[in-house]
Amino acid sequence: MTKIRFVLISILLLSFLHLQAQIDTIKQINPVPKREFRGVWVATVTNIDWPSSGRLPSERQKQELVNIFDQHHASGLNAIILQVRPAADAFYAKSREPWSKWLTGQQGRAPESFYDPLEFAITEAHKRGMELHAWFNPYRATMDGNTASLSPQHVTRVHPDWFLTYGGRKLFNPGLPDVREYIVQVILDVVKNYDVDGIHMDDYFYPYPIAGQRINDQATFEQYGAGKFTDIRDWRRSNVDTLIHMLSDSIHKYRPRMKFGISPFGIWKNESQDPDGSETHGGSAFYENFADTRKWIAEGWVDYINPQIYWPFNNRAAAFEKLADWWSDNAYNHHLYIGQAAYRINELRTPGFKNPNQLPAQIRYMRNNPRIQGSVFFSSASLRANLLGFTDSLRNNYYKTPALPPLMLWLDSIAPNAPRLLGAAPNTQGAGIKLQWQTPLLAADKEAVFGYVIYRFYYGEPINLSDPKHIIRIQYDAATIAEDPTAERGKVYTYVVTALDKLKNESLPVTTTVTYR
Repeated sequence: MTKIRFVLISILLLSFLHLQAQIDTIKQINPVPKREFRGVWVATVTNIDWPSSGRLPSERQKQELVNIFDQHHASGLNAIILQVRPAADAFYAKSREPWSKWLTGQQGRAPESFYDPLEFAITEAHKRGMELHAWFNPYRATMDGNTASLSPQHVTRVHPDWFLTYGGRKLFNPGLPDVREYIVQVILDVVKNYDVDGIHMDDYFYPYPIAGQRINDQATFEQYGAGKFTDIRDWRRSNVDTLIHMLSDSIHKYRPRMKFGISPFGIWKNESQDPDGSETHGGSAFYENFADTRKWIAEGWVDYINPQIYWPFNNRAAAFEKLADWWSDNAYNHHLYIGQAAYRINELRTPGFKNPNQLPAQIRYMRNNPRIQGSVFFSSASLRANLLGFTDSLRNNYYKTPALPPLMLWLDSIAPNAPRLLGAAPNTQGAGIKLQWQTPLLAADKEAVFGYVIYRFYYGEPINLSDPKHIIRIQYDAATIAEDPTAERGKVYTYVVTALDKLKNESLPVTTTVTYR
């Protein structure tokens, strides 16, 4: 027994050393980018990330969210992916679905000290120069079999014929046209009524397989698919394709500049299943979730794809580097953000993530591939816990300088006009320098200014706006005033201000020089 244990330990040690050697070869070659998507999922289902309880007073909930945003902003992140519809319920007021029990403790009950969590989140994110993407779970209607706790207004009670039961949960039946139309309208409630920066969907389409379970949609197939499809699996994939295409058209019809992204399971198909698939040996979205995820980005139905590559380097079934490379070859000139598994640092069964260099090396690897525009971490609580010091490494190294989101020129390529009449002077009501300017003239596309970027240079230093270390503030509001409390007396500074539109196109600069006495 001792000998077997020694052999196992030796194998694990050799594997670790091999992985460490591979990670050590991944050096950061490219400079820290000025534009990079740095997102984090804030999950509300079962109170994973926020709020800590559905029974908290509204002010406590709001303070928790402010603290979460402050911590992520301090760590250099620039996008919040907030789960607003975990199970056919709502974390927002302007909804046709009942309030979530994970917000108020009882489904259908509004916050007692009333507020709109999504409206509040948008405002607080934008205050910090962070985007807010509204995250929807499209098909999950319940998390368990406790139907007695459901609101009388819950859609499973109003339209019981729309649902399948699988794994003890109620799921929308994607084969029903009425279901697809309903989901589109649910999401359009947010598109039309809230100033979110993006609509985001996760990986739950048809359910992940459970041994002994069967998707009971044969009758729906015979009614809606049998005349067009000979294989029910092809029909299921077509149902999901139809919803994604409908959503893309509908979102961009009402908000042409709103981003639409999906975060699927990390494997589309394995190479053994399709020569175009990845060099992996795991489950696949195409066959298990009936989700043709590559098709959605190839057709341009989504603006970004955010595959969940929750494996370490050199993993036998699904190596991080192989999937990152595969997706970068299949992004079709749209954005690719990699889903990174910060939560797995806590898992005993994934020793690769116990290496404190694993996630930093993944960032370096992505930055050396120009077809990868950033990443999103699951989830907020894991980052805030600073597991293995990873969040410190973001704050002090990888995300030390601010970043703007990458451009989406297919949605908007027209930049705003430059701000006008920039002035700077010592702040008479506090320390540092106060800047003021005038709103730019309206851009050629008649789009209003969404925000500004403020840069600072020492006098005589070359003005290089591509270097993010000179950014002292990114603000997502129309205010034409800013402060630099970190200015030092006796220094001469040149300040530069540029304007941003909703898609973060940046204007030409306006400059001014001031001596801080």
